[in-house]
Amino acid sequence: MPSIGYVLRGVITDWGGVLTGPLLDMVRAWIAADDIDFDSYVAVMRPWVSEAYQDGAVNPVHALERGECSDAEFERLLAARLLHRDGSAVTAEGLLDRMFAPAVLCDPMVELLRELRAAGVRTALLSNSWGVAAYPSQLFPELFDAVVISAEVGMRKPEERIFRHAAELLGLAPEECVFVDDIEANVLAAQALGMTGVWHTDPAETVIRLGELVGLPARDALP
Repeated sequence: MPSIGYVLRGVITDWGGVLTGPLLDMVRAWIAADDIDFDSYVAVMRPWVSEAYQDGAVNPVHALERGECSDAEFERLLAARLLHRDGSAVTAEGLLDRMFAPAVLCDPMVELLRELRAAGVRTALLSNSWGVAAYPSQLFPELFDAVVISAEVGMRKPEERIFRHAAELLGLAPEECVFVDDIEANVLAAQALGMTGVWHTDPAETVIRLGELVGLPARDALP
């Protein structure tokens, strides 16, 4: 629920898994296209991603998302731990581009952002980046009033400071913002700061919930 005494005037949203289809679908498509050995992928990524959301842990995901290592450095580190199904080495160059190439936009969520802005709601992107080139930045001006990509600002979710930064760019207090993410830890961190959190698991449900929170007309009443 919105914080008492505050009107929700901003929506801050993640990118991958919210404004795109599920990340797991993307990863599976990349693994198939690149003929990656799935076990080698799980062996490296499961601990890296798990540790990325543990207090005090430091791992390559932190460095990548904060911009403390280059995309190329991360690609070399990851590729060295992956194998193709035939046991051959994986090419590091362009690995992140290949990984995110299967991502597809989630049309209902993209359209919702357009409706939010048309209704006067301020919008921001807040994304932990795995390769800045993976974003369709040509869409940003029509979708967002502010864009925060972790590697560009040296902060990452779920750090409190990056949520504050996004709200400040919108000219709003955290309590005036809704935050949407497909990772529960990020939603909980935003809620701890005073934001209204929406844990995204289904586009239809998120569209309805956001519309209710900011007072959009029912979807079937929109032109």
